[in-house]
Amino acid sequence: MDYEKLTQVMRRLALEAGDKIMEIYGQDDFDVKSKSDDSPVTAADEAADKIISDGLRAEFPDVLLVTEEQSATHSTSGDTFLIVDPLDGTKEFIHRRGDFTVNIALVEGGVPTRGVVYAPAKDRMFFTLAGGQSVEETGDFAKDTVGPMKEISVSNPDNSALMVVASKSHRDQATDDYIGKYAVKDMKSAGSSLKFCLIATGEADIYPRVGRTMEWDTAAGHAVLKGAGGDVIRFDDHSALVYGKEDYANPFFIAYAPGVDLKPA
Repeated sequence: MDYEKLTQVMRRLALEAGDKIMEIYGQDDFDVKSKSDDSPVTAADEAADKIISDGLRAEFPDVLLVTEEQSATHSTSGDTFLIVDPLDGTKEFIHRRGDFTVNIALVEGGVPTRGVVYAPAKDRMFFTLAGGQSVEETGDFAKDTVGPMKEISVSNPDNSALMVVASKSHRDQATDDYIGKYAVKDMKSAGSSLKFCLIATGEADIYPRVGRTMEWDTAAGHAVLKGAGGDVIRFDDHSALVYGKEDYANPFFIAYAPGVDLKPA
């Protein structure tokens, strides 16, 4: 894989998809439909998916592509593939809360190794460089010119005063019960894969997810977090969270900075 090219392509497609998403986000009204699993989908999801999937297939025709919005790709299998959630946080989009992202990642040998997470309504972009290090880009986000970048890294957590981030739309008692095992200084709520990025930048220390997610929800954020020195493990036995599973469904998991003294499930 040409990682330099991949970085450029993923970043550009994320920005192009973000422009289309924000165009629809700015409309007075937009249609919301339900998919077979009753999750919502909008014209923004579908338009962003077309931009990204067409672009990836043109640039990397020999690499398996899995994308949330194309069910035909969900029956493919392999441990190395590109994986896309064109609009992660559709509920945040519908309710105009801004915490939605464009997620594009490369999984190699079951591990997310490169990725981009772009939050167009928040003007935040995180991605892995060709060498695997994660950065946050600031500036105007020009399509063909990368703006100022800073390397990001996880915190050195204080286990007597942890910063916890949890889901805005999927918070439940099981999550609160697990968080209660830690000495928590403060809690943040965030939507979509931004939760991984808040750990990657050191703005939070741990994100437990006791609920259903799919690999396209997590791969890009996982890659960004790994490139910043963090990791994601299974909730039940603390083994590695691997990708390319049957039906691309994730078990419960914990994303964290390695200095966190993890508690048992």
